[in-house]
Amino acid sequence: MLRSLPRVACLAAIAAATVLPGFAHTAQPLAGEQPDPFEWLEDVSSPRALAWVKAENDRTARVLEADPRFPALRATALKVLESPDRLAAPVFRKGAIYNTWQDPVHVRGILRRTTLADYLTAQPHWQTVIDYDALARADHETWVHKGLTCLYPGDRLCMVALSAGGEDATTLREFDLKTGKFVPGGFVLPRSKQSVDWVDKDTLLVSRDWGPGTASMTSSGYPFIIKEWKRGQPLAQAREVFRGKPSDVRALPGVLHDAQGHTALLFERAVSFFEDEVSLATPSGNKRLALPPKQDLTDLLQGQLILTLNQDWRPEGATQTFAQGSILSLDLAEVQRDPVHLKPAVVFAPTAQEFAQTLATTRNHLLLTTLDHVQGRAYLYTRAGAGAWTRTPLDVPDNQSIDILTTNTSDDRFFLVLLGFLSPSSYRLGDAATGELKVVKTLPPQFDAASDVVEQLSATSKDGTRVPYFVIHRKDMPYDGSNPTIMHAYGGFQLSSTPYYDAILGKLWLERGGVFVLANIRGGGEFGPAWHDAGLKTHRQVIYDDFAAVAEDLTARRITSPRRLGMIGGSNGGLLMGVEMTQHPELWHAVDIEVPLLDMLRFEQIAAGASWVAEYGSASVPEERRFLASISPYNQLRADVTYPEPLIFTTTKDDRVGPVHARKFAARLEALHKPFLYQEILEGGHGVGADLEQTARTEAIEYVYFMRQLMD
Repeated sequence: MLRSLPRVACLAAIAAATVLPGFAHTAQPLAGEQPDPFEWLEDVSSPRALAWVKAENDRTARVLEADPRFPALRATALKVLESPDRLAAPVFRKGAIYNTWQDPVHVRGILRRTTLADYLTAQPHWQTVIDYDALARADHETWVHKGLTCLYPGDRLCMVALSAGGEDATTLREFDLKTGKFVPGGFVLPRSKQSVDWVDKDTLLVSRDWGPGTASMTSSGYPFIIKEWKRGQPLAQAREVFRGKPSDVRALPGVLHDAQGHTALLFERAVSFFEDEVSLATPSGNKRLALPPKQDLTDLLQGQLILTLNQDWRPEGATQTFAQGSILSLDLAEVQRDPVHLKPAVVFAPTAQEFAQTLATTRNHLLLTTLDHVQGRAYLYTRAGAGAWTRTPLDVPDNQSIDILTTNTSDDRFFLVLLGFLSPSSYRLGDAATGELKVVKTLPPQFDAASDVVEQLSATSKDGTRVPYFVIHRKDMPYDGSNPTIMHAYGGFQLSSTPYYDAILGKLWLERGGVFVLANIRGGGEFGPAWHDAGLKTHRQVIYDDFAAVAEDLTARRITSPRRLGMIGGSNGGLLMGVEMTQHPELWHAVDIEVPLLDMLRFEQIAAGASWVAEYGSASVPEERRFLASISPYNQLRADVTYPEPLIFTTTKDDRVGPVHARKFAARLEALHKPFLYQEILEGGHGVGADLEQTARTEAIEYVYFMRQLMD
């Protein structure tokens, strides 16, 4: 009955709708917009909404989990996820190696450690430091570990972040790594979306919800007030040291250290998702640095602040303009003396094809990875004197993604991870002092890739832009349009999509003759900030045109055809899926939409949506509202259009995007009598599961769906 009542009401609302897109919300509606009939699903935990969720989950389970292939797929996925051959990702803490690990015994996971020498052996002797399963049982809570923030130097005292079910909001507790125990009477911060950093062993900088009546959270749901909290002091007596504005995204504290004894206490006011104001704490008060809004100040090395530019910048009084995508250094002592007339030095400058990706510091060097036409590269930078840096390339193979796992600021050692679609992950231990880089651990092959090959191709988008993409397929693949193919992309927030080793994809899809495609569409960071900026706000249609162009190119090359072509994407990529489904329903036969944004006229009022206005625009701005209405998947669903049957996935505990978008999209499909499948799990936050069993189940459901839609 709970489902049948809103169904009748929704049909009446849709029947009265005009051809103009969109529903009216809190912002000024456009002419022709109708009341939103499914806003009741935004009450995440209401009995009515949860009853609807249960009914849809049960219906989908009767289809996908009843498929005879499901048990074997779930077992295979779980075997991969729990494989004892998995590499234990290292984290340097005062020279020791730490790792967080999940397995059948440790479902919630453990934090463990060993020495570097022991880690390099085939079978390290790990010592458990925190048992999250035991902690969850003791606290009667569904804890999911969310990392540590540790005191520099030494990393002995750490604030451990614990999340209930995987949500972004965390509880923080002080832990002593030496004793292996939570500190009696130590720092404890109750549940909130919050950030902390250490000033010294008795002082924290904290941004959080400061309680009722304080008005300390932004419209995005993040804190904008930073306080200094002393050991033994009641939290209510913490002293305010920085304040942003309620209209900001958030305010963050940051304390940078280097091995030479320099320290910088920074306060970041995130005016928008991409624009920051940075202030430096000095004896005479906080001083705002005359930095451009679009930059990332992330590291301190030998007294040099390291920042990445995401826009062109000419400093106050300077004659030189520094290009977006550059990495610069600033002398901390000079910045403290004069925070306005900054004198940067170039560490890295982008080229037409090569752009910076990730960076980190060792004791004496800067480590940088880049993409050169989506090919991974790695370099070491050494300060050669005032304003001068030298570069040493590291010997890494082509056709591999490269990322920094961890660096040691006690010495110059670091770990890189190299991987590709068909190349299992390989860990390399480096020494920045010598430039030595050697393979120390390699994942054994997790699927049979002997018959597969990777190609890098390109498609031409509607405006003539060349869009590269990777295709993984069997060497003997017929070019007759018959190959079941899954496309994936993200296309937003300057996040790059690069080759990765996915054993579940290999076992459940590639080994069965499936094809996989990764598209490097605009909105990402594969070709620097400009590649991202090209699709901001009302220019966003180019992102969707890029993805459609790749799909059309795959069909033109007869790699696949619309009957055999599907797509998968999550979060912003889930929005991409919804747009492609509504704009080009004829191109696909399967659409897997994960933890998505879909109602783009209301996204600012849902979960943390207000924080993404700099990416998408705002429904309160008429021009931007018109564009958002034109691409919003929820608002663009039509009764007279035939859509591929989508699988819509979300989690109740997602407090970033929220389950609301997925629910409302499914409900409107239901009201339009359109087929769809829906899965909402409780835990997992903004992900596919809080533990390995949940993840295996989700993966199996998704691949059953793709097999039914594309292979059967």
